Amino acid sequence: MAKDQGLPPRAEENRATVQARLAESAAGGGTRETFTVEWRGKPEHLEVIEMEVGDLYYNPATHRIRAQAGHDPEKSAVLQAEPWSAESQTYLGRLLQVVPHDPARTDPEFDELSASLKEFGQTDPGLITHEGILVNGNTRRAALLELHGPTHPMRVAVLPPSCDWRDIAAIELSLQLRKEHRRDYSYINRLLAVEELVEQGTPLAAIAATFRTTAARVRQDQWVLSLIRQLVKRSETSGEWLSLVAFEEQAEKFRELQRAYEKQYSANPERADLLVENRLAAMLLGFAKTDVRFIDAKFHEAYLSKTLPEGAVATPAAAQEGVAIPGLGRAVQGPSPAVAAARALTDTVLHARAITQAGSSASAESIATMQTGLMRMHTAMDEAITDAGRDARIAKRKQASPARLADANRSIEQCITDLVLSRSQRSLDEEAFDDAIVELRKRLEKLAIEARRTVGEPGDGLSWLLEATGKAR
Repeated sequence: MAKDQGLPPRAEENRATVQARLAESAAGGGTRETFTVEWRGKPEHLEVIEMEVGDLYYNPATHRIRAQAGHDPEKSAVLQAEPWSAESQTYLGRLLQVVPHDPARTDPEFDELSASLKEFGQTDPGLITHEGILVNGNTRRAALLELHGPTHPMRVAVLPPSCDWRDIAAIELSLQLRKEHRRDYSYINRLLAVEELVEQGTPLAAIAATFRTTAARVRQDQWVLSLIRQLVKRSETSGEWLSLVAFEEQAEKFRELQRAYEKQYSANPERADLLVENRLAAMLLGFAKTDVRFIDAKFHEAYLSKTLPEGAVATPAAAQEGVAIPGLGRAVQGPSPAVAAARALTDTVLHARAITQAGSSASAESIATMQTGLMRMHTAMDEAITDAGRDARIAKRKQASPARLADANRSIEQCITDLVLSRSQRSLDEEAFDDAIVELRKRLEKLAIEARRTVGEPGDGLSWLLEATGKAR
């Protein structure tokens, strides 16, 4: 169920104002402006009125900035406890203006919206409850407030009086996913919206339809958000931790990670865990997805262990002992030494990222130490990825020749089919066909020469080719 955020201080005054203006609109002549939304499963045509922006309230439950709200723990706590206070509303207004992955910077898209409102005015109405809570148009209100002050009018459609918080969440999500909407949810906020629908008991098929995607993609989103929450918890150290915002720009990498994990897990669950931990360390160190693709389950042992500075990562205790089961006095086998070592590296990077993030309260000495450690691990990871990439390219070249011959075989098979068809239609250009065979013979002779130089002990196939082309000696 959607959380009940209560009512804002001016709820009663706003109800009276809204009802009065709706009555004025109904009594007036001429065409009245309406706005259509999906209301409890069917279209609803809502009346549009004007309200002063200063009388309206940002929606504290909006999906648009849910991940960013946790960026400042103190203000986030106040927002949770007192969502309608001036401090919380100011905080929400600022979050609506910032870059999703960097709440310290104003989003250029917000600047563009402000410029558009200044030049052309408001084109589409916002959407409010009778109490003045903005269900849609929160960002426009922030821009209008900044441009013109609290007394400037804002056109808003009004939802039915029975609107509750579950309606607010459903309508906001429905409007956000309209194709003409100008500003998408950020990656993490989309994951949180999916999670909310799952918790409400919405079937995966219905969620997939809502987001215009597939049930498999919804399951992928659930997996990714679960992993990110684990990373946030693992990052906690010395009173600092990473927020969900820290993972905003990793969407494609997380999707590829989930696909690689599923593929590996079906064959070997432990190697799947190794793959995840190895790739997470590289992702957290800022490597591109094209680099991360070179990392597999054996990466740490085969490459990174050779480049990682001694002492850069603490020896994981879990590698030597089991994991105790609370209340039973027994222990189960802990992760393997390889998995424990990979996890230790990921945790080291997470802790360093948490200490060095903007706004950290850690001492300058601690920050400097962690930054140095990150640079050393980045250098080691870069060297290891370079080595892995080189070996991958060599392996790919080794497989290129057989693959090209396989393509040639398919072309020859198709040529046989075409010959059969041309015979029945008497359509074969015999001279062109003969010329093509001559060219094929030349290419096979060259292939035989190079293959004889490359392959030490010819197999049956190459032996036949050498004999057929006269290149056996």
